[in-house]
Amino acid sequence: MNLAANHLLTTLYARHTYASWDELATAAGLSREAVRRALDTLQARGVVIDDSPAGVRLRRPVGLDAHLIEHELGTFRVGRNAIVFGEVESTSDVALDSARQAGADGLVVLAERQRAGRGRLGRRWASPAGANVLMSVLLLDDPERLSGEAVTIAAGLAVAEAVERAVPVSARLKWPNDVLIDDAKVCGILVEVRRRPRRAVVVGIGINVNAAPPPEACRCPAACLADHAQGPLERIDLIRDVLRTLDAWVGQITDDGDVTRRLHDQWLARCGMMNQRVTVRSGSEQFTGRVLDIDPLEGLILQTDTGQQLRLPAATSSVE
Repeated sequence: MNLAANHLLTTLYARHTYASWDELATAAGLSREAVRRALDTLQARGVVIDDSPAGVRLRRPVGLDAHLIEHELGTFRVGRNAIVFGEVESTSDVALDSARQAGADGLVVLAERQRAGRGRLGRRWASPAGANVLMSVLLLDDPERLSGEAVTIAAGLAVAEAVERAVPVSARLKWPNDVLIDDAKVCGILVEVRRRPRRAVVVGIGINVNAAPPPEACRCPAACLADHAQGPLERIDLIRDVLRTLDAWVGQITDDGDVTRRLHDQWLARCGMMNQRVTVRSGSEQFTGRVLDIDPLEGLILQTDTGQQLRLPAATSSVE
């Protein structure tokens, strides 16, 4: 029955208009009775379906669903398996806990709501329930071929490219982990590395798709993608786009020694920080100076006002 329900779900997702029972039965290759049972199964697992004399359709935007995310995704590593929760403490915590399980590499954990979503440097990631992308990707890296800095840069590029394909905007990148539209933050990325029991790289991605957090919850201006669209956006389409691009970058980071230069060039093309005067807090210290370069492996290279040239790592640094 789950196979029939999943098949019907992909059929309904592919169309935005009402479908009659006969149309659904033909399109899904099911009997009318099998369609009814499959619809009951979908509704029991939380899929919201509008039923009218004109037929049935999925209520848009569609809630997160693991099958719709995995279906014909076509990735090599990232997103081979996905799990969706209504509510968790943190998707990254779930991903890290899953590192002990067989076949966990590439797992994508999503939630409609986080009770304790994490941002960088101990900050909290705020998001209203059911509106945005709260996602963590688990990459098991026993040979230690994935640099956390390079993965952070790659994730930012993947989100920026997906955003531009979803809405008519220019997505910019702010070191080390923000995606911006018109200087307002729409995405934050937090890459965490754990070494026990296995080296696990977890890529946490939060994207404001259909709602922005309230101003009091933010240190900087925030916006959502729906502000630049004709209405609410399908999060599933955006998630699948991000996963495909991230998967391509992860494969290159693992297998291609020249990828660092490509990451560097493509990231800088979206960053307006070069040669700008900035103040950066790194650990317990604060530095002000001119940005000379941003290196995917070594972090931000700053010429300070006192003449020093510093390399500030992304893991412990933040632009004020």
